[in-house]
Amino acid sequence: GGSGVGASSTASSPERVDRLLSRLGYCARSEAKRWVGAGRVTMEGEPVKRADAKVVANDPRLSIDGEAPDHPDGILALMHKPAGVVCSHDPREGPSVYDLLPARWLKRNPRMETVGRLDKDTTGLLLLTDDGLLNHRLTSPKKRVPKTYEVRVDADFPPDAPTLFASGTLTLSGEAKPCLPATLRVDEAVRTKATVTLVEGKYHQVRRMCESVGCVVTSLHRRSFGGMTLGGEMGEPGRIRVVTREELER
Repeated sequence: GGSGVGASSTASSPERVDRLLSRLGYCARSEAKRWVGAGRVTMEGEPVKRADAKVVANDPRLSIDGEAPDHPDGILALMHKPAGVVCSHDPREGPSVYDLLPARWLKRNPRMETVGRLDKDTTGLLLLTDDGLLNHRLTSPKKRVPKTYEVRVDADFPPDAPTLFASGTLTLSGEAKPCLPATLRVDEAVRTKATVTLVEGKYHQVRRMCESVGCVVTSLHRRSFGGMTLGGEMGEPGRIRVVTREELER
């Protein structure tokens, strides 16, 4: 169970049991009759008799395999992305962040998608959701959601780099529009180390911005996304947890 974060009201509208089971990743619609026949879907402890019966997903009396339906309002998950995995559903690209999710989440419909992407070698905070509207809201440059990265480069950042990053005039090669103003905080003791805060997500943006001032990124880690960070038990790569609506709206 658990409260979802989605903007959709699907969970409070009546829907067929077979559609619900498929939407939440329990089984294909074609298998729903078997699930219902086996008594796996109950209302107040009594088996639901038909796969085409209408139920309301967030009705507290409804159980699937003895538990409340799994995040019927949609899921927003926070992952500590390890190095070496890609943000892609294409198996040809190698091991994927989706391989780290619970099996049932992979069968949800609509499917789970990353909120933006992190490169294969980039680590840190990655969000995933099955709610397309929420995904758009979190990635739209209009919303200016800040994302902070810890970056290490192969040469000292030049003294004027923070001013250039903040100018709103830095245009990356192949781009028509300049980058929105970004914050670069260089570590005074180790000038190859910095944090970068962006409010947009162009392709390989941090790497390309650093290259524009003569620095090649050697490691990149996303520390925060909006008000969310990798605090507490999330310090270990590969960890995943569900984000609550309250956290999202902070």
